[in-house]
Amino acid sequence: MELDLSPKLAKKVYGDNGGAYYAWSPSELPMLREGNIGAGKLALEKHGFALPRYSDSAKVAYVLQGNGIAGIVLPEAEEKVVAIKKGDAIALPFGVVTWWYNKEDTELVVLFLGDTSKAHKAGEFTDLFLTGSDGIFTGFSTEFVGRAWDLDENVVKNLVGKQSGNGIVKLDESFKMPEPKKEHREGMALNCEEAPLDVDIENGGRVVVLNTKNLPLVGEVGLGADLVRLDGGAMCSPGFSCDSALQVTYIVRGSGRVQVVGVDGRRVLETTVKAGNLFIVPRFFVVSKIASPDGLEWFSIISTPK
Repeated sequence: MELDLSPKLAKKVYGDNGGAYYAWSPSELPMLREGNIGAGKLALEKHGFALPRYSDSAKVAYVLQGNGIAGIVLPEAEEKVVAIKKGDAIALPFGVVTWWYNKEDTELVVLFLGDTSKAHKAGEFTDLFLTGSDGIFTGFSTEFVGRAWDLDENVVKNLVGKQSGNGIVKLDESFKMPEPKKEHREGMALNCEEAPLDVDIENGGRVVVLNTKNLPLVGEVGLGADLVRLDGGAMCSPGFSCDSALQVTYIVRGSGRVQVVGVDGRRVLETTVKAGNLFIVPRFFVVSKIASPDGLEWFSIISTPK
């Protein structure tokens, strides 16, 4: 059976007032399930707040647009409150608890790509919320919650029962959020648009590679990543991953043509990609891209941290 490698756009999963969460489905992009890869995108309006949650998958987050604040709690560590901006890459290992907030007029958009080999469903992320109408504590009885925090039953009913938000809420302007700390960014985020270039070809393009050297946490995630920016008309020559890694590519900006060649030298994909598209190149398949006159920019992960 031939796999459908054609690029796809994300579809809305939930959200309304404050923002929305979008995801790519394995039913539409079968290589997600085949490769045990998950992909999603969070878009927050001004004062939009993505409620605290943890996931069944390790991920790399990439800020596509805007500025905001991320709360990150690594296992057995204190919370880090990190200022994030366009171009930031953040490694999110297993067990990390996160929340996301946008206090600016410009929409904050964050891409998530990760490994679902240990997830509930292959090719999909499942988030478990600490708060909100579907938070994990809504399933416990008031007795259990009360004893866990030494609270009166009435307080527990208010704490658990009056949270009507689901995943994303819009906070009042007067609500005071924790302020980010400059030192919290160290080792947590790398701005791919400002980092030293690994490849810089005049009138060709630029590449920044995310690895265990410039962001050590990607070693715990088990993924590597890169940001590639091609100038108009430039080409990324045919290549494949020599360590049997999958390549998952999200088109950040611009457009261009893509060809993928597989077994027996047979071309398995020839298409035009544009901003918002996601596609996956199977192990050992060869891919090449040519940018349109307006250029082509993409963020990719490979299923190895090296």
